[in-house]
Amino acid sequence: MELIRAGADDTQKLWEMQAEAFAELLEKYRDYDTNPASEKPERIKARLEDGSFYYFICEGGEEVGAIRVVICDDGKKRISPVFIMPQHRRKGYAREAIKLAEQIHGQHGWALETILQEDGNCRLYEALGYKRTGRTEKINERMDLVYYEKD
Repeated sequence: MELIRAGADDTQKLWEMQAEAFAELLEKYRDYDTNPASEKPERIKARLEDGSFYYFICEGGEEVGAIRVVICDDGKKRISPVFIMPQHRRKGYAREAIKLAEQIHGQHGWALETILQEDGNCRLYEALGYKRTGRTEKINERMDLVYYEKD
């Protein structure tokens, strides 16, 4: 598996993949203001142009998902989002993509948030050494975000 850096020319492809990957969660939680499936392509393009690192997660030459790494002003790194296409889930790609991103951008000073009600996501991040910060944010009656850090 490898991470291949995406550029502004990949905006449409990233947007289509992201919309498909997050559609099920959007339907389940109806978090229209926060779900990546609701984002417009222009937002992804702006992030690409502002210096975010988007990578396609590739296995055997096929794009199975993507991960975005943001380098914050304080030097911390943030993952937002990471996603795997539905037909490629439960194969360890997200775990490996995060490990590769940490190798590329440094092992320390990471942060992310995920849906508290998605136990599998929480288990994944915790298995990778991410610790809950104690901060949660209620998005709506169906879901909360839980915040993680890794030093």
